[in-house]
Amino acid sequence: MTTRFELPDELSATAPPETRGLARDEVRLLVAAGKRVEHSVFTELGTYLKPGDLVVVNTSATLPAAVDTTRAGVVVHFSTELDDGNWVIELRSPTGPILDAHPGERVGLPAGAHLTLLALYRPGQSRLWCAKVTVEGDVTAFLTGAGRPIRYGYVPKRWPISDYQTVFATQPGSAEMPSAARPFTTQLVTKLVSAGVLFAPILLHTGVSSQESGEPPLTERFRVPVTTARLVEWVRAEGGRVIAVGTTVARALESAAGTDGSLTARDGWTDLVLGPDRPARVVDGLITGLHAPDASHLLLLEAVAGAEVVQRAYDIALESRYLWHEFGDVSLLLKQ
Repeated sequence: MTTRFELPDELSATAPPETRGLARDEVRLLVAAGKRVEHSVFTELGTYLKPGDLVVVNTSATLPAAVDTTRAGVVVHFSTELDDGNWVIELRSPTGPILDAHPGERVGLPAGAHLTLLALYRPGQSRLWCAKVTVEGDVTAFLTGAGRPIRYGYVPKRWPISDYQTVFATQPGSAEMPSAARPFTTQLVTKLVSAGVLFAPILLHTGVSSQESGEPPLTERFRVPVTTARLVEWVRAEGGRVIAVGTTVARALESAAGTDGSLTARDGWTDLVLGPDRPARVVDGLITGLHAPDASHLLLLEAVAGAEVVQRAYDIALESRYLWHEFGDVSLLLKQ
């Protein structure tokens, strides 16, 4: 990864933009393509899209995935449901992940529920666990009653789950919000569709994003529907651009792409990491929030738009006091 920068604390968005007097679609928009960088607002997204461009969105909805435990000061973050019904989880205190847990440990949850730690999810790390969750009924329903959205230290106040859902959210499963789509509103989508911009869905359920510096993203469940794959192929054949809304969408699309750039429907798990050794084959542009230094997501941005474009965009975002993280501002990075 070549994009390097230091993020001042004051550039972390600490609350939804609505608390700053802005509508969702009034956050700032930084547009970067080649050597050109422009400042705008998200309501003007259509200025940078053309009739026949395809905007691909993630329909995953955010779970209230943070739950208090009976262990003093410890919260469990529900990350990913596995095929066998067990879950990948993370135990956290206010200062960071709990690293002294052990296999077989039982952790109490509200309403008489509990989880049992089975094994470390990844060899060589002590942060994520596979756990058996014992609840009455469905785990998702349990989270709806007992959980709250995951948040980190730069967001000091709790906000309702509605602040963590996008206008496209229909299928619960993400531990954290696919936040690149947060600025979209029904009015803006209607305006774009009326101007000839196309939309298509994929599904990717995000895991926890609290990786250590340089740690690759988790394996995640995704689906690229047949209709989306066919529409992507048609748009590209007609000279349109494929614009991914968020790193989740880019990861899903590229996980379904062949070596020749063709796209087929796929449903399963992806451990794809885009970067210098695996550039984007399908995605021509990316609508995305601003990511933390050393985040693996920066590799994906570079794989789509190029390292020089990303570095230039981030340098200007810092100079111009853009706001970072899920409640912050947004960028549109375009491949030349």
